[in-house]
Amino acid sequence: MFIDCWKSAILIAALASVCCAQSLRQEAENAGLLVGTAVRPPQLSEAAYASTLAREFNMVEAEDAMKWWVLRPDRATYDFRQGDEVVHFAKAHQMKVRGHCLVWGRYNPDWLTHGHFTPRQLSRLLREHITRVMKHYRGQVFAWDVVNEALDENGNLRDALWYNQPGIGLSTEGTAYIEQVFRVAHKADSHALLFYNEAEGEGMNRKSDAIYVMVRDFKRRGVPIDGVGLQLHIPTLDAGTGAAADISSNIARLTALGVQVHITELDVSVPLDSNGMPKSEDLTRQAEVYRGIVRACLNNPGCTAIQTWGFSDKYSWIGSHSHGTRGHALLFDRAYQAKPAYRAVWEELSAGRTSDSKPHVNPLH
Repeated sequence: MFIDCWKSAILIAALASVCCAQSLRQEAENAGLLVGTAVRPPQLSEAAYASTLAREFNMVEAEDAMKWWVLRPDRATYDFRQGDEVVHFAKAHQMKVRGHCLVWGRYNPDWLTHGHFTPRQLSRLLREHITRVMKHYRGQVFAWDVVNEALDENGNLRDALWYNQPGIGLSTEGTAYIEQVFRVAHKADSHALLFYNEAEGEGMNRKSDAIYVMVRDFKRRGVPIDGVGLQLHIPTLDAGTGAAADISSNIARLTALGVQVHITELDVSVPLDSNGMPKSEDLTRQAEVYRGIVRACLNNPGCTAIQTWGFSDKYSWIGSHSHGTRGHALLFDRAYQAKPAYRAVWEELSAGRTSDSKPHVNPLH
């Protein structure tokens, strides 16, 4: 155990001492790509957090600050203070802002979930919320996760407040409630890019097939959807040699429909020992997983953004979620030192896109 920890420390120290000539942000911009991360407003006052964020990324997204339970503590009140902090930081450092998320079946405020609203009342509340929030951030948030995680592992619609518990009046019409939400969002801000965001649908499986079928249907019928967000919360043990190829194939078929793909919530967790430490070989493997995902995006012209779910292990959600059995999932350690994964991402961004994978739209403008 001591040898593994020592090896990890030496490897991370070596990476930190050989500082890249340019940041992730600079290399991503050279490649015509947005590189972002999810943030928490209270940490923006921490000097190391803020300086690393501003130096390395050209896009930010609030982890929670733009969700219902934060923005809408009660039916009559909108509290934009935390979301505005994220926007103000981004403006000060010439960063783009993604909005997350307008509609989700989880983590809604108690007054909403236990309010015994009728479908008609819920529909009115939803329209009101989307319109108010998107108009508040119009011209400041360039893309929204409009609907988040509406499908189960088999690609079926999840039981949810907005769908069928009791829903907004469209519970017998499949994805019609999702379509309705996109139409409302487009009406609220016709300039914002509108994304469907989903977990565990990044490779080729039942869920990704269902996402593809839904997006294809929407595009054929003129539903205003601009992109798909692929989350990619990946345990290294589940990242087989074909994972990057499957992700690349899925991105290719989605972008062929005429939508963009954003990698929205990337982290790659590793097993931890009883002292909360990873093995050096797991950090090396983690770096190669990151490398493969970045390359899968760069190889597809419609993949225009890569975003990690946080950037320092100090604030990663993985440790508490896994009860301490997994962690060290991000590009920087708890002291904001670059890890092998950082170097792998930097190298791939530096290599850039191939000549036939240049984006059709410039995501930086």
